Amino acid sequence: MTPAKKPAAKAKKKATSPKKAAPKKQAKKAAPKTAKPKKAAISVNDPSPNQKPAKKAEPAVSSIRIRLSAFDHVVLDEATSKIVDTAERSGAIIHGPIPLPTKIRKFTVNRSTFVHKDARDQFEMRTHRRLIDLTETTFKTIESLQSLSLPSGVDIEIKMG
Repeated sequence: MTPAKKPAAKAKKKATSPKKAAPKKQAKKAAPKTAKPKKAAISVNDPSPNQKPAKKAEPAVSSIRIRLSAFDHVVLDEATSKIVDTAERSGAIIHGPIPLPTKIRKFTVNRSTFVHKDARDQFEMRTHRRLIDLTETTFKTIESLQSLSLPSGVDIEIKMG
């Protein structure tokens, strides 16, 4: 009985070895075909790493409100035009410049120190103001506004939010 079992085992081994070789060849051929579409599907479905930070950086500062004030309206208008030009170049949406009410401070002074109470001088200081709203701003907008040189005599208040 033992000799009969040995030849049968040999026969099984011979029969199984060609079958194993054929599936290996098919597996090698099938693996590259399935691997290529997976790579393509990953690259198509996932945006590139360069696009993700750009989307996160843009909404970081959604709007900027700039209030300008000066005693001379001509200098103030020059400053607003420079700000608007730089914001347009960087791609922000601009609302303004909106003229705000002019603050007038009046001072009345006696001409004489003691006797002539009716003789008086009046002086006034006019503070002209403008408001500029920038929406959909980017890092490029903020950077270009920081490097901007404005005329002297203009007071600037910037609120980011």
